[in-house]
Amino acid sequence: MKSEILVDVSRATAKAVGPEHGVTPREVQELEPRISEAHQKLQEERAQGKYGFWDLYKDEQTFASVKETAEAFLSKQIDNLVILGIGGSALGTKALATALKPPFYNLLSRRARKNKPRLFVMDNIDPTTFKAMMRICPPSKTIYNVISKSGETAETMAQLMIIVELIEKKLGKSEMKNHVVVTTNPRGAGAKPSLLHPVADTYSLHEFTVPLNVGGRFSVFSPVGMFPAALLGMDLNAFRQGCHAMDTKCQTPELLENPAYLCAAYQYIADVRKGKRISVMMPYADGLADVADWYRQLWAESLGKRFALDGTEVYAGQTPVKALGVTDQHSQIQLYREGPNDKIITVLEVQRFDVTLRIPNTLEHIPELEYLRNATMNKLLAAELTGTIDALKISQRPVIRIRLPRINEYFVAQLLYMLEVETAMAGRLYNVQTFDQPGVEEGKKIARQLMGADK
Repeated sequence: MKSEILVDVSRATAKAVGPEHGVTPREVQELEPRISEAHQKLQEERAQGKYGFWDLYKDEQTFASVKETAEAFLSKQIDNLVILGIGGSALGTKALATALKPPFYNLLSRRARKNKPRLFVMDNIDPTTFKAMMRICPPSKTIYNVISKSGETAETMAQLMIIVELIEKKLGKSEMKNHVVVTTNPRGAGAKPSLLHPVADTYSLHEFTVPLNVGGRFSVFSPVGMFPAALLGMDLNAFRQGCHAMDTKCQTPELLENPAYLCAAYQYIADVRKGKRISVMMPYADGLADVADWYRQLWAESLGKRFALDGTEVYAGQTPVKALGVTDQHSQIQLYREGPNDKIITVLEVQRFDVTLRIPNTLEHIPELEYLRNATMNKLLAAELTGTIDALKISQRPVIRIRLPRINEYFVAQLLYMLEVETAMAGRLYNVQTFDQPGVEEGKKIARQLMGADK
């Protein structure tokens, strides 16, 4: 039997940090009927296909297509994979790559990368950055995966227009299909046509689709994340197994038995009853740093809503903040311990790293370093983690601990799936529409008008 992810909320309880800042057993008990009711509603919506992120991992046909297409492109000896996308079209891939590819992956030789391409995620429109990518990624050696459900994302389409001109100029129009892959809305069946559809038609591009009932920030287990993952040599079967394992755990309405619901409940109570308006995610592993970045969008865009489902103004949602242990012990922990007690901190930790690095018996002339000699960097990292959460407890700052046995496809999939289900449940507790983002649209509309659109 495989070991699994462990969620520990004991340091976020009233017993640990006091009733003013920690969750009490009575508060959990009072929330249980709402959790049960919300669970029933979520299960009904899942059965109706209203929101499709739950079952993406079950789509065998899509996973087979992703693998087959990736293998075909890899056979062309492509050196670079460039993602043209923003927000949910990019953050999942970044999180997976940071977690599952070696550090400094792009600097490794092709052989050390096992003949897999380097990865460049163009999730912004800074012209300096994009121009630099173009210099080091010649189109003849590059595959561009353009990702936008509607094809109306101005940033992504601007990137694509530049790349189309580059490929036509350097390689010719007929080569476009060998270097560009589209991921967008499906055609027909009531779907709004994507502006990427005529692009795919014009150049005979391979086209992946994202189900209409799957929003961008919930799309990591669709082709949005899985096609880049396949090109990078990740184990897609292990992703599916990890999702299945966590999905099985999340089938129960029992709050204390469901890790996603448990986290959602503690975050919600901490916010509405304890004044913890800020939710910090702090991984103690560099490989999980971009999981915190991915989670920021998931939590902020899903829960930050002006209106409740009944139309009343609520201005709901915590502000998510990312941090990194041990790095941010030297920048943010001072604020977390002695600043406003308005935060709940989720620590991601890893039980076993893939390497153990010994600290040598050297610098003998400095006796103050004796405690480090012949120890390991792993032990020091673990000590720093324990020291930090113990210090936070002394300052009555609530902490949730999520421990992964290892960082691999199976456990990373479990973690991301759990966080998605946590967010879905939290939306029900806040009584908001979790799966839209109306606050984003006005800024996009103004930007389009400033660029001369809609005149």
